[in-house]
Amino acid sequence: EVQFVESGGGLVQAGGSLRLSCAISGFTFSNHAIGWFRQAPGKEREGVSCISSSDGRTHYADAVKGRFIISSDNAKNTVYLQMNSVKPEDTAVYYCKGRLDCHSTLVFGSWGQGTLVTVSS
Repeated sequence: EVQFVESGGGLVQAGGSLRLSCAISGFTFSNHAIGWFRQAPGKEREGVSCISSSDGRTHYADAVKGRFIISSDNAKNTVYLQMNSVKPEDTAVYYCKGRLDCHSTLVFGSWGQGTLVTVSS
């Protein structure tokens, strides 16, 4: 069974940092990509960042570029999202998912619980 389990969310003050983790099982990351998504209250889910296993390239939404860093630890089957200089508008439930590649809309597995990030002003 393909599973992506997010953790690391919490309450953080604006300007602070947080690191999210995505534990992966049942999915061959080496042939695909992992993406982070988020959904804020009352808004549609949006892509935040993506990392490709084939070439290690990373991609970021304009809203988080320069503040967030995606990385992977293949030995631990874990992908991280380091969130720096967070803003109240970063408040959302964050999800990680396997992707065919960082330019594809195809995702693998079901959407889990996600991890809630709340940024206070």
